Amino acid sequence: MTKAEIVEKVAAEIKVTKVAAAKALSVITDSITQAIKKGDKVSLVGFGTFSVSERKARKGRNPQTGKEIKIAAKKVPKFSAGAALKAAANGKAAPAKPKAKRPLPKKAAVKPKKK
Repeated sequence: MTKAEIVEKVAAEIKVTKVAAAKALSVITDSITQAIKKGDKVSLVGFGTFSVSERKARKGRNPQTGKEIKIAAKKVPKFSAGAALKAAANGKAAPAKPKAKRPLPKKAAVKPKKK
């Protein structure tokens, strides 16, 4: 699916113009890019998490000459798929979340008023 196809689908789904849908998609991708640039994580629950990973400097080989080369350290973007996306890729329904037990609220102690 291309960016144009996503814009078309978003525009049709929420009944806005393609220009508005393209702007919305652009804002989303720019926001994710800016967060990654700062080194932050971006989590979209059920979809996945975008983050930055650091690769150490290492030695490699030029496959044409066989000569050893130095590969510099760098930061690379990383994406980890969420449970719902993984399930969808495997043709399964999204896993149901177990409901967390909420602790009973504590009763506030009432202090007597001073005169």
